Amino acid sequence: MASIKDVAAAAGVSVATVSRVLNDHPSVSPAARATVLAAVETLGYRPNAVARSLRTDQTRTLGLVISDVLNPYFTELARSVEEEARALGYSVIIGNADERPELQDHHVRTLLDRRIDGLLVSPTDGGSPLMLDAAHAGTAMVFVDRWIPGMDVPVVRADGRTAIHDLVTHLHTLGHRRLAIIAGPAATTTGSERVAAFREALQEYGLPLPDAYIGQGDFQAASGRRVTEEFLDLPEPPEVVFAADNLMALGALDAIRARGLRVPDDIALAAFDDIAWFVHTDPPITAIAQPTPELGRAAVRALVDRIEGRPPQSVTLPARLVVRRSCGEARGEAPSEPPHPHQPPHSSPQRSNT
Repeated sequence: MASIKDVAAAAGVSVATVSRVLNDHPSVSPAARATVLAAVETLGYRPNAVARSLRTDQTRTLGLVISDVLNPYFTELARSVEEEARALGYSVIIGNADERPELQDHHVRTLLDRRIDGLLVSPTDGGSPLMLDAAHAGTAMVFVDRWIPGMDVPVVRADGRTAIHDLVTHLHTLGHRRLAIIAGPAATTTGSERVAAFREALQEYGLPLPDAYIGQGDFQAASGRRVTEEFLDLPEPPEVVFAADNLMALGALDAIRARGLRVPDDIALAAFDDIAWFVHTDPPITAIAQPTPELGRAAVRALVDRIEGRPPQSVTLPARLVVRRSCGEARGEAPSEPPHPHQPPHSSPQRSNT
């Protein structure tokens, strides 16, 4: 492997001149720059990234801490983050919090120790002293999907309120009146926000949401099974179960089938966070789709703006209802489908300075 000394010898210049060219220093003449770059290309020289980071105080590396790598939503989010970061000249190190605050903080601490240039986080709970300290210390940070209220950090997320209202309207039109929800953790912003939006939409139609119809889940499949079993054991079970994320919806489907019941003949099922699997279930599941790839790209752009000295912005993108057949829709009805995974949604993002 060629060294910087080999490049200097081939170009007939000093090692210092090669270093200045590689760091884009303006003091090097155009002729010398061209000669050095030609030698770099010929020899296949690659600068030592660690050594360069010590000189420039930048590693061109971003950290991403996601809530659950097994959740297809976060897997797709991570992919779009990595693609956008690579396009902008950054690498990404990913940590999986597995919905555990202590594991989240472990990854954050490790990433900060590795001198990343910026941090993307989908918080597992409503507060983290470590992240608060990091933000106060000047760490470039952006929250994606979830956020910590009160922290002065840009947030890139989807607004699901309108889509949840559209879902309740759709269910009401189909004749459903007893609607239940499997909620995510109340300590997360997405968990509390989706329950509030569901309750508000029901109130508009004069529909109650009794405590027995609010099941506490944790955004993982086992909790979806447990809560759905509790719903089915009620003297008057709900007509519809709305799971506040995709994994809990799959758990709910398992519980329904384990009782020998059918969707939607015996009970209807809908979900937040559409995934590719939902079109392959029988019946296909009606769901709320988030613009996941665009969320990942927007989060990276906001973080790079912060790193490179430009004012970062919070971004809110709309979620949308995808109607299929799990709530009693007619078989002949053409389902609505979300945009292609690599196409942005038709609606324009809402931006606010942070």
